[in-house]
Amino acid sequence: MVSARSKRWFDRLNESNHLLWLLGLVSFLETIILPVPIEVILIPLMAINRDRIIALATAATVGCLLAAVTGYAVGMVLYESIGTWFIETMGYEQAYDSFKTFFDSYGFGAILLVGILPIPFQVAMITAGLSGYPLPLFVLAAVIARGLRYYGLAWLVYRFGEDALRLWKRHALLSTLVAAAIIAALYFSGQWLVGRIM
Repeated sequence: MVSARSKRWFDRLNESNHLLWLLGLVSFLETIILPVPIEVILIPLMAINRDRIIALATAATVGCLLAAVTGYAVGMVLYESIGTWFIETMGYEQAYDSFKTFFDSYGFGAILLVGILPIPFQVAMITAGLSGYPLPLFVLAAVIARGLRYYGLAWLVYRFGEDALRLWKRHALLSTLVAAAIIAALYFSGQWLVGRIM
């Protein structure tokens, strides 16, 4: 029953004249609060609409970025009320404490890694806002991390078609860990190089 309802919802979404706007909204909600990864609907949408694959990746990225800025604003302005309530309600206290220590040491690199890894991005958004981390750098890290995630999926679907969902389910954790390791290596190598030059 649930799968039939989900299929009807997915078909309505796919046939909508406002598909990109609706996908952006779903991406916004997924980044802020929904516990279901957007890839579950994004990959099938991309497989059906391969002629619009870049537009779909862009809509997902923009929705995520708007949510990221919203979460940053909550951390900056409303942490004591909404921020703490959200972290406690979602059960993110331990993740928040761990990320805060990591963020204090690595800033941009920490945001970048959390944006790629399957770790709640809400923690990074709120922490960055609370600490007063520069908004342009926060947005840049989010664009790089989530852009890699969504445009990487677009490439995967373009390359493998409908088999992409099966491949993603089988290798999602491994591929995100490899991508995160590459980005971490590049970031920390850059930091080391800047330190040597300075």
